[in-house]
Amino acid sequence: MTDTQNRAAAGEALVPTATEDALPRRFSDFATLGEALDYAATGTRGLNFHDARGTLTRPYPFREMREEALACARRLIAAGIRPQDRVALIAETGSEFAALFFGVVYAGAWPVPLPLPTSFGGSASYIEQLRVQLASCDPQMLLFPAELSQMAGEAARIADVEGLDFTSFAARPAPDAALPRAGSEDIAYLQYSSGSTRFPHGVAITHRALLNNLQAHAFGMKLIESDRCVSWLPWYHDMGLVGCFLSVVANQVSTDYLKTEDFARRPLAWLDLISRNQGTSLSYSPTFGYDICARRMSSQTKASDRFDLARWRVAGNGADMIRPDVMQSFVDAFADAGFQATAFLPSYGLAEATLAVSIMPPGEGIRVELVEETQLSGSGMTEDRPQRYRAIVNCGRPVKDMAVEIREEDGTPLPERAIGKLWCRGPSVMEGYFRDPDATAACMTDGWLDTGDMGYLSDGYVYIVGRAKDMIIVNGRNHWPQDIEWAVEQLPGFKQGDIAAFAITTPGGEETPAVLVQCRTSDTSERKRLHDEIRERVRSVTGMNCVIELIPPRTLPRTSSGKLSRAKARNLYLAGEIKPYELAA
Repeated sequence: MTDTQNRAAAGEALVPTATEDALPRRFSDFATLGEALDYAATGTRGLNFHDARGTLTRPYPFREMREEALACARRLIAAGIRPQDRVALIAETGSEFAALFFGVVYAGAWPVPLPLPTSFGGSASYIEQLRVQLASCDPQMLLFPAELSQMAGEAARIADVEGLDFTSFAARPAPDAALPRAGSEDIAYLQYSSGSTRFPHGVAITHRALLNNLQAHAFGMKLIESDRCVSWLPWYHDMGLVGCFLSVVANQVSTDYLKTEDFARRPLAWLDLISRNQGTSLSYSPTFGYDICARRMSSQTKASDRFDLARWRVAGNGADMIRPDVMQSFVDAFADAGFQATAFLPSYGLAEATLAVSIMPPGEGIRVELVEETQLSGSGMTEDRPQRYRAIVNCGRPVKDMAVEIREEDGTPLPERAIGKLWCRGPSVMEGYFRDPDATAACMTDGWLDTGDMGYLSDGYVYIVGRAKDMIIVNGRNHWPQDIEWAVEQLPGFKQGDIAAFAITTPGGEETPAVLVQCRTSDTSERKRLHDEIRERVRSVTGMNCVIELIPPRTLPRTSSGKLSRAKARNLYLAGEIKPYELAA
């Protein structure tokens, strides 16, 4: 048993790892990820795991994590794992996954974090998702939490991969073995994106690329000695894995964790953890996390009665389109608890760049530009349409060593404030997609990565407009699905995530937007009224007649990171798997 486990068994109170440390902080200036943990383990900082109510259940100093990771590495080598083999790991937030991830790294193999099941699709869908990803990464083993043995074990059986739960693996002997020495140009891990799993792309990231991006986090957020991280983000998504797990190891930051599913049930426990931090807090979330917390605060309750958010220094925001109205609602809900709007730190990134591409300088907060929609769509004004503007959030400056260009479809660079495809180049850009040279060639040219996102540059800052593949083109005019979705969200009773807009082909062969709206009322006449109200609202904003479909709550699919998947919603709708309500005549 570890020291922590012995103390817990003796009934002693658990003590979180230190926020500040006498160990001189190094900002990811290591050759490999293993070297980063070796150094962090000589200090007193570490990871801290909490239950759904925010009670500390396992302090996990980096020293203990390193010891357990080395034991995992020896078990893996004894099982025949060799350098460059892949080991798939179901990424449950906890000490078992943390030790296994670094154990695979110490063994010279490549860890491949895979998602936990979501609330959508059921066991068959999850087994199929794992099967496809296992076929893509071709691992020697799949390791998983014991409670997922039935589903993960079945996926391993179908994929003809050895499957073993964390507990059974930990019971295996760990005989002494010489550990291979990784080089900075070796692959550190494979990261799967959170999007479609039909044709998954494993992003291959080298140690050098990873450490370069982790150093950019430290510089971009201007880390200070009193900083402590708090996170509920899943470890199978790049923002959770890289930003709130690997980064805190390589930059020696103590971190407090809630499991993602616990945050979903009790979101305000996240803010409780931040309130208890006596240092300065770093914590990231997509927009929807801030939205959930703002909605949970009742108008009769003062946030200051429960929370103290005055020391929240960096309230990071990324992973989806940043909504300034939502962020303002969060400020309104928690200002009296000491939260400062200047703590917001928008950023932009993607797994193909390891993580961060741009970060807002700390203290500048949310900065917005109003852009006329014809500039966003690339089409001219029509006489019968009034000017309309969308608020575009500043996502900061390119991180250390990263270059960003905005280009035309043909690759021609565009000037400032011209909207086009965002390309980036730097040491942290991926080697390529694992065993997929065609997909790699489709998005990489001369070291430049086509991110697939549309945006523009203004005074050296990056502004993101949307995903190019989500664009709806009707009669030669471009429409952003977010504009349609946001229009519906302004109606009473709807919120972010209730609406998905995408293009379909009508029986007459015409392209038209379809809008799926999750509806909570069971009254048929009320549904008809809402349908007509939504149709008129969308027509007034876009000038188009759209197909409006009301669907049951919790129907729209999401990616593993919680983002709305418009592409999957479209496929399910066209396949008849999303069944709209019948409307009264």
